[in-house]
Amino acid sequence: MPLVTFQALCIDANDVSAVQDFWAETLGLEVEELKDGDAHLSGAKAGEEVWINAVPEPRTVKQRVHLDVRAESMEPFAGFERISKEGEHAWTTLADPEGGEFCVFTYGEPPAQKFKSIVVDSADHVAISDWWAGVIGGNVSHDDGYSPLEEVPGLSTEGFDFVPVPEPKTVKNRIHWDVRLLDGATVDDLVAAGATILTPAGERSWTIMADPEGNEFCVFPSE
Repeated sequence: MPLVTFQALCIDANDVSAVQDFWAETLGLEVEELKDGDAHLSGAKAGEEVWINAVPEPRTVKQRVHLDVRAESMEPFAGFERISKEGEHAWTTLADPEGGEFCVFTYGEPPAQKFKSIVVDSADHVAISDWWAGVIGGNVSHDDGYSPLEEVPGLSTEGFDFVPVPEPKTVKNRIHWDVRLLDGATVDDLVAAGATILTPAGERSWTIMADPEGNEFCVFPSE
């Protein structure tokens, strides 16, 4: 039985202004408010919520979590560093204003939703996708060498894609997601399921946790 529902995406940034403008344009969201140096982006649907959080540490390694986006063409991204080679994949991997990877899928008639999916590098993509399906819900499959988790409650994108990589996680993820406990569920239930508490709620309303592969996520109390 699921314990949480998706609430929002969070992106760490050194230059919040530059990163907020980039992701607002790329994901088709509006900059709704600024608070304590952070930016809040939002869309019309539930789950279309992104926080850009100011952090002091720079990006130093390949991002273990990145975003896939949809576009009509590559023209809007002409000025960004290209990471993948021409024709290497069905998508194009680029670097955002702070060097973080993201992937662009182009369509003759792209869907209105520009935000395609959240991609998570994984040591064991089958196990970790099954774990998230158990705590957040949705439908998981293990086809074509990766594990998509689709129809995630509260998330308006296609979902999560858990992909296998050989390298281990070494630093805090610069992209993470917030979840909210369902009625009757507790942080202790998440611990029992295999999550780890990194920072208890204390004066803040949320608890910082890590999944079994160490990916950080924030847990808010039920409404």
